[in-house]
Amino acid sequence: MKKIILLMSIMVFTISCSKEKSETETELIGQWKLIEVNADPGDGSGTFQSVESDKVVVFLKNGTVTSNGTICHISIESNNPTSGTYSISDSTISSSDCVQTELDISFELINSILILRYPCIEGCQEKFKKIN
Repeated sequence: MKKIILLMSIMVFTISCSKEKSETETELIGQWKLIEVNADPGDGSGTFQSVESDKVVVFLKNGTVTSNGTICHISIESNNPTSGTYSISDSTISSSDCVQTELDISFELINSILILRYPCIEGCQEKFKKIN
């Protein structure tokens, strides 16, 4: 009886984790337009500021991420196309285009807003809104 309960618990946990992963991936797939950046001066006082930018990041079902701007560091420019791969389980983006760092970019979905966090000493973040 204990084995059956243990087996059922493992199955429920596995199904719920798979469902959560697929829901997150479904939300993430699509085009995201840059709306705000946070470039903290290093003292923790930074806040997101609105920006005018044509930068778009696109997450594809096949695990690829592309952008018309750099995904290697914080930038509002849309004239430096880059691409890479993303991991839903780790919430990270990796790109061989980012030669200056071997660190991954992390991402988070909060209330239909995508936040990219770049590896830097102070806070370096970009906020995106889904456009399709």
